[in-house]
Amino acid sequence: MKKSYKRLRLWFRGLRPTHALMVGYAFYVVIVFLLLSLPICWKVHWVSPMDNLFTAVSVISTAGLVTVDTTKTYNILGQLVFLLGIQVSGLGYMTIGSYAILASKGHLSKKRINIGKAVLAMPESFEPVRFLRHIIVFTFTIELFGAMILWQAFTEAGVPHPLWAAIFHSVASFCTAGFSTFPNSLETFSDNAKISLTISVLSLLGAIGFIVLDDLIRSVQSKHVKATLTTRIILVATFGAVAAGTVLLFFDATLSTLPLKERSLAAFFQTVSALTTSGFNTFPISKLTAATVMVVIILMILGASPSGTGGGLKSTTWSAAIATIMSFLRGHDEITFFKYKVPHGRITAAFASIALYLIAFSIGTYCLLLSDCHPFEDTALEVASALGTVGLSRGITADLSFWGKIVIIVMMYVGRLGVVSLALGAVALYKDVAHENSTHENGIQKNSNPKPEKNENKTIEEEEKKDDIVL
Repeated sequence: MKKSYKRLRLWFRGLRPTHALMVGYAFYVVIVFLLLSLPICWKVHWVSPMDNLFTAVSVISTAGLVTVDTTKTYNILGQLVFLLGIQVSGLGYMTIGSYAILASKGHLSKKRINIGKAVLAMPESFEPVRFLRHIIVFTFTIELFGAMILWQAFTEAGVPHPLWAAIFHSVASFCTAGFSTFPNSLETFSDNAKISLTISVLSLLGAIGFIVLDDLIRSVQSKHVKATLTTRIILVATFGAVAAGTVLLFFDATLSTLPLKERSLAAFFQTVSALTTSGFNTFPISKLTAATVMVVIILMILGASPSGTGGGLKSTTWSAAIATIMSFLRGHDEITFFKYKVPHGRITAAFASIALYLIAFSIGTYCLLLSDCHPFEDTALEVASALGTVGLSRGITADLSFWGKIVIIVMMYVGRLGVVSLALGAVALYKDVAHENSTHENGIQKNSNPKPEKNENKTIEEEEKKDDIVL
């Protein structure tokens, strides 16, 4: 047993960071699945293995899509499993373990730091250990203040067990998970500004990412430190998208029947929920018009920001594409953000990310249309919600067929890992196999030692480090 553990540990250490992420999240899915399969976590007599698996993947991916009514199916112990799974996954499965090792040993291995960089997508200028400590402090401080405000709001609203509801929704909001202890999400509180705005702020803080939070703290502490270009791009892109989405949702024909205050609040909340991929709703998504559904799908695809708790394309990726289009329309040869030149490699990476994401979305939509006979807008929103790890649905999740559930499970897992991460992992695996085949013939290893290639992109690399842009 001890030898097997050592071999497994050595095997895991030998994995590339991308492959380690795949294995790590799969491991946590299995753990949550096994826990949710225990009858002591149920309120009902029986929960099928498929529903438990679907829920486990949804928890670890922080998607929030469910095939059963979680409030009627799982008891307080099951909800605690949800909460712990959401917290671990929202922080990145390596973060808590790394912090525990850091607290006991005072340092981290190079392997763990590399995986942490892959999880958190931090810029090269950020010091990993310091950044990790700040993540833990930011997370629990924000969640604590959010829980205190929600506790008061839920108490005033007459919610049973307000403290538990406050803690659960504070964690779920900041980790952009979309799970709720209420059967209809937050529809009961559609006119409650305190609850809606608190959930929105928590979701925005989680979605804009730890890069921005850390950068803003450094800027405040030292008047000489200026916010990085990444931070400025994220803030402008995020709040610009929130403003545009709120205006478009405000003119939805169904929302127009609501009083002005509730209508404005609902438009803002649903925009934030879709863009940050938090997945809560204060208004039934099934009642939105087709045009508004399209806006919601676009917002879910755009997504949160790098090093945040949300999913989707990431704000720096799609804003780079917008900058490219604007430069093209103006006839400029150089692509700039706030008068900073964007390295060509970053633009290539952004368009590759967009293409891969849209391909995954198209394949998922096609497969779900094959397996289930739901309207196109319902199907497209379901796939966009799963791939973006959002959790919004037009009510078709519980009616999915066996193969439909498999499609959504795959989409949620892909969305949690990231389409680009999976693609890079597949390419790396292919290169490993190709290298092994090329250096071994009939069991004899070739002695090939090629000369290192000259770096022809030195200027671009220097600009990348200078601009410090994360896509």
